[in-house]
Amino acid sequence: MIDYKLIEYLEQFVTEKRRHLFRNVLDQRTNHFTVAIEDIYQPHNASAVVRSCDIFGIQNVHVIENKYKFHASNRVAKGAQKWLDFTLYNQKNADNTNTCIESLRQKGYQIIATTPHNDSCLIQDFDITQKAAFFFGVEKEGLSKQVMDKADGFLKIPMVGFTESLNISVAAAIILQNVTQRLKLSDINWQLSEIEKDIKYLEWMEKSIKSIQKIKAHYYENIATQQ
Repeated sequence: MIDYKLIEYLEQFVTEKRRHLFRNVLDQRTNHFTVAIEDIYQPHNASAVVRSCDIFGIQNVHVIENKYKFHASNRVAKGAQKWLDFTLYNQKNADNTNTCIESLRQKGYQIIATTPHNDSCLIQDFDITQKAAFFFGVEKEGLSKQVMDKADGFLKIPMVGFTESLNISVAAAIILQNVTQRLKLSDINWQLSEIEKDIKYLEWMEKSIKSIQKIKAHYYENIATQQ
């Protein structure tokens, strides 16, 4: 249940320009596509992927930590991590990759492994009508065998040079730009629901307001009780 009176109350602490920015960004956010990164140990690469997700409107990022801890560098991510939702899969002695895959499948996503090393679909031919989770792995090793074995499809970027692969952050940016651009030109219902937008709008306002806990305490003690 969303407290719309709280939203109205907090809006006085956020400039009109920033409120409009929040609403405009939310109008471009999507859950139709999501991104999963597996054991990305270089902070600059992980951070650049996060930044691309924000830029191209991907709201949810899934992080598998079997070997390495995920870390988003603010210098590279430029604060993008503040506005995205992260799900971490990092339980000890657990099959974190499988947990991530099954969780996404339950949400209706097809599992798409990004790899140049097999008969993958080219990004321009990829079917954008179905919800998809794009899995990215480290540059040399690539995605784990488990992801490759369980993937519903494979995706690659056409390349004509001598090198066989792109840096993960570059690959993520190219793929997300392509699929989200085509998505927004389609008649697919790709946007967040109005309720999802309102929930994010409230969260983002709270992240933007100094002394938010004191302000909310005042609201619940003196204003919400009068309604």
